[in-house]
Amino acid sequence: MSNSRKAEIKEDEFWPLSGKPYFSVVLSQSQSLPVKIGRALPSSSVPLILSCCGKNWDMVYLGERSQGKLNSGWKTFVHDNNLKVGDACVFELMESGSDVIRFRVQILRGDFPPELEERVNGETSNTPIVLD
Repeated sequence: MSNSRKAEIKEDEFWPLSGKPYFSVVLSQSQSLPVKIGRALPSSSVPLILSCCGKNWDMVYLGERSQGKLNSGWKTFVHDNNLKVGDACVFELMESGSDVIRFRVQILRGDFPPELEERVNGETSNTPIVLD
């Protein structure tokens, strides 16, 4: 992504994935990385950078475990972005090496607007949702 495109992305803007490996998670109380993405990551501890909303968060990927995890830097990312259980994140792998791993992250909030929540609870999936 060019620097000019990076500057154009606003906090709530979403962009198409680039075709690189990615994974998505709906946040829960305990979080580990999916096994599928772990195959694309080193099996050692490596510095990891999450990029979101024009900012970067440094942490460490712990790849020695059977299911990779992020160190306590993840808690800072969660706090800084006001993430809550039920929110989702899409992590797109931008770089993976023995010296650094970089993910670009999109945040999808789990709270439904009241006008959509009624439709989710009271109508079938065949009923279209029209956003004005």
